[in-house]
Amino acid sequence: MRDERGFTPLERSAQQGFTLIELLVALMIFAMLAGAGVLLLGNSVSAQAQVKARLNDMAAIQRAGGAIGGDLGQAVARITRTESGTLAPAFWADPQGEGQPVMQLVRGGWDNLGDLPRPSLQKIEYWVRQGRLERRSYAQLDGAAGEEPAALLEHVEAVTLRFRDAEGKWREAWTPSQPDLLPRAVEMTLTRTGEPPVMLRFLVAPGPVEKPIVEGAPDA
Repeated sequence: MRDERGFTPLERSAQQGFTLIELLVALMIFAMLAGAGVLLLGNSVSAQAQVKARLNDMAAIQRAGGAIGGDLGQAVARITRTESGTLAPAFWADPQGEGQPVMQLVRGGWDNLGDLPRPSLQKIEYWVRQGRLERRSYAQLDGAAGEEPAALLEHVEAVTLRFRDAEGKWREAWTPSQPDLLPRAVEMTLTRTGEPPVMLRFLVAPGPVEKPIVEGAPDA
């Protein structure tokens, strides 16, 4: 049966609509575009998560560097006593092993907002233990036990230190002739798991000047 234009129902359907093959091709193209969109969205989310993790990591390094820089920038030449009563130099460092602090010093400018019976000086230690860089403070300078350490940085494998002396030379170890001498600057290289090493440099507050050794001079 033909209509007024001379087309049969089958011919009219082919002229006015889509065939099954055309629908399948259209669905396949739509599926490909949808798959590409999902993949692009997944990559975007993954990249955003990596950027966020990297920014958080950089912020953690900056916070740790700020804490270390603040302590070294207010270091004072104050010899202290350990819990066992032995004398400790004003600045001491040993970046080897977890049994001893990486760095120990005394800083000034410790605010006492509560008017507590304590000095304005504070003994500070930095440790590397169980993959963490920790900061430990002491309420008293001599013979007191340390407070609970605060973790500054995670995934730390090793810390390497160098020290700039009064003559402008960098030393691998700090072994001054006077126990109250401070380095002029400290270079700290942090080695972390899966990350390139990070080098930080800090200025140290001016301390006593090294006394010259004169041969043949009588002891003071």
